[in-house]
Amino acid sequence: MNPTMKRFQKFHGTPFILSIFLIIADQVTKAWVVATIPQGTVRYSFLSDFLWICHVRNSAVGFSLGDSLPVIAKQILFIVVPLLLMGVLVVFLIRSKELSTFQRWMLAGIVGGGLGNLVDRIFRPEWVVDFVSVRVYGFLGFERWPTFNVADASIVVTGILLMIHLLFFDSRLHRKTTETPKEVSHE
Repeated sequence: MNPTMKRFQKFHGTPFILSIFLIIADQVTKAWVVATIPQGTVRYSFLSDFLWICHVRNSAVGFSLGDSLPVIAKQILFIVVPLLLMGVLVVFLIRSKELSTFQRWMLAGIVGGGLGNLVDRIFRPEWVVDFVSVRVYGFLGFERWPTFNVADASIVVTGILLMIHLLFFDSRLHRKTTETPKEVSHE
């Protein structure tokens, strides 16, 4: 193995392959939607109206939270702050010696999804392209789940997998919570 690859692996950079893949997949699918589906329409419907492929825009974050904020507030809250957080997360991923390989891959998935939506917020005039709509039959008061994209899905899936791993499979966490405190002698 060449010295550059060894250095890349030493700094735990391999999971960033997932980040890059997710950014590319997210942007390619969004470009396809923008090129083939008029905004505000449903082009494809599958499984008796359960799944739609459509084209909508979101100028806020998940569930359209913050949609009514002024433009400058949106730029700060939805571009600057997430960009800083992604930067901190990337530095943490590179420098941390305590993360397991699985945790690194899941955090890289979150970075990829976060950066995928940031690309839209920075470069698309009408912000984030969403295109997957799933019928949820009244779950949490929604007939259809808020429309999402590849970036959103990657953040949610890798975030859930990371939480499950931390709660049920991270031996360091379980060791800390199951150890009994040692008695201190007061002699």
